[in-house]
Amino acid sequence: MASEQQKKTSGNPVFPGWYADPEGVIFGKNYWIYPTYSAPYEKQVFLDAFSSTDLTNWQKHERILDTTSVKWANRAMWAPSIVEKDKKYYLFFGANDIQSDNELGGIGVAVSDKPSGPFEDHLGKPLIDKFHNGAQPIDQFVFKDKDGQYYMYYGGWRHCNVAKLNNDFTGFIPFEDGTTFKEVTPEGYVEGPFMFMRGGKYYFMWSEGGWGGPNYRVAYAMADSPLGPFKRIDTILQQDPEVATGAGHHSVMHNKAKDLWYIVYHRKPLENPSRDHRVTCIDEMKFDANGMIKPVKITMEGVAQQKVK
Repeated sequence: MASEQQKKTSGNPVFPGWYADPEGVIFGKNYWIYPTYSAPYEKQVFLDAFSSTDLTNWQKHERILDTTSVKWANRAMWAPSIVEKDKKYYLFFGANDIQSDNELGGIGVAVSDKPSGPFEDHLGKPLIDKFHNGAQPIDQFVFKDKDGQYYMYYGGWRHCNVAKLNNDFTGFIPFEDGTTFKEVTPEGYVEGPFMFMRGGKYYFMWSEGGWGGPNYRVAYAMADSPLGPFKRIDTILQQDPEVATGAGHHSVMHNKAKDLWYIVYHRKPLENPSRDHRVTCIDEMKFDANGMIKPVKITMEGVAQQKVK
């Protein structure tokens, strides 16, 4: 096996262990990945994080958040999303896999002075604990728009909502029509929303298919507004039966200095196809001359060694 000095590509998976639903983000000169610990729901009581200066060598930060800090959470801590605001780091997460409005759980938020944590519960209760527009309160992604407004996109059970976060992330600001949660579900949507901007356009992405099966995949839409409408364009990430199956629930990192785009996602190894055997991978994401996302080729090699700046 190559030493750290000799290692020229990340390889896939990029770090050992069963991890899914990864959010990739750049803070300063470091790449970070915040994934779900992939295990039976009752064992999903903590979140780990991973950092790297070059995409190839990753450091594990154990238990940056766990249920001892979030008293209302007891299982199924899922799909973290993180933003930096006013020199603090806010980590949004799902917990308890609630099936109705009568259960305790939903989407929470934790805060820390460092991206490596430890994180503490910001509210002492869920931020969203009800089914609005049919959306299970899971799989949240927080997006900062060009005007500084933070939006949360979230939802399972084939429904996606968007809401405007207030300034201190303790609640939401209603839209002009008085509603707080707007449904923006595109065709084919199942879960795992993600948003980024490029060339003045909003790229909205999501996962389709069943998360435990081989046909999990990612599709996208483009719009002129963070509220859509979002019309499905194409599938851009999916299984390759010669490499891996179940490629989905992704995020995107943009190295602005080099204008390189990376898709961070999970997939299921061919030799370990059981439900919770999911691993985190990175491959390059490219665009055509019209700004459309080219289908991503999933690889065993991963991406080339690359500093942030």
